[in-house]
Amino acid sequence: MRIGVIGGGAWGTALAQVAAGGGETLLWALEPEVVESINRDHENRLFLAGTKLDPAIRATGDLEALAGCDALLVVTPAQHMRSVLAGMPPLSIPLILCAKGMEEATMALMHDVARQAQPEAPVAILSGPTFAHEVAAGLPAAVTLAVADPALGERLRARIARPWFRPYLSDDVTGAEIGGAVKNVLAIACGVVEGRRLGLNARSALISRGFAEMTRFGLARGARAETLAGLSGLGDLVLTCSSTSSRNFSLGKGLGEGRAAAELLADRRTVAEGAHTAPVLARAAREAGVDMPIVSAVCALLAGEASVEEVVERLLSRPLRSEGI
Repeated sequence: MRIGVIGGGAWGTALAQVAAGGGETLLWALEPEVVESINRDHENRLFLAGTKLDPAIRATGDLEALAGCDALLVVTPAQHMRSVLAGMPPLSIPLILCAKGMEEATMALMHDVARQAQPEAPVAILSGPTFAHEVAAGLPAAVTLAVADPALGERLRARIARPWFRPYLSDDVTGAEIGGAVKNVLAIACGVVEGRRLGLNARSALISRGFAEMTRFGLARGARAETLAGLSGLGDLVLTCSSTSSRNFSLGKGLGEGRAAAELLADRRTVAEGAHTAPVLARAAREAGVDMPIVSAVCALLAGEASVEEVVERLLSRPLRSEGI
């Protein structure tokens, strides 16, 4: 099975490194310098400097060159996935979606976006607690591979699994997606706690109560609780809420230190998906009648509608209640 990767950022490059262990892998990148660096030096100097890439990875700037692949890992930012997929010829090969977010204009999850843009292509979700530089270096990692067709899931897993990269199969596509989308927003909140030096107790409480918000929203959208408690939900939440290697955590840390959201977002070469997802998620939660106060607090901070002190005071002054979800 020949794998193609759409997206030459750090995560797309890391996944190409994984796929290259099973044979030739074609990576499409928007930036000409990335294509040149990978083909000439076997390194993505722009987004993953210092990592030597497998020579089986070949880069291209031509989307049509991916037509000969048997499956595609789609690693474009969530807000660009529709336009990229719609710009390709009709596809019938599996699309493994690796972006984590919700489309701003439609509130759609990525699997719905992909099915609308490419109706004939089977869709899978790859999500879990992974930092690109660790995966590219071959450090141990485990992910959820969610796909409705178990036979297809087995074939895809056999192609991308490595001794150090372990995909666990699920048929809960919605649950795998919601975990990845919500945790990005919660990671911003945890970064704020770090930047404001509110302590580890506060961060632990926020992760726990954030997971309750993720679960409430996920169950309302048809996800299964065990998926949300697995790698693509709680597992990813713990990782991204604990390290400045997370773009979303770093964004929140800057907010907690008093920097403006516009300044932080303008200065980023890579995308903090949580900043785009937060207002969409808050809107979707309101429509579903789901209470998500931490998500609402992140929205207020990003929009400049409240200070860190104000949102912390709001959260701490909420009525005391039982711990049930």
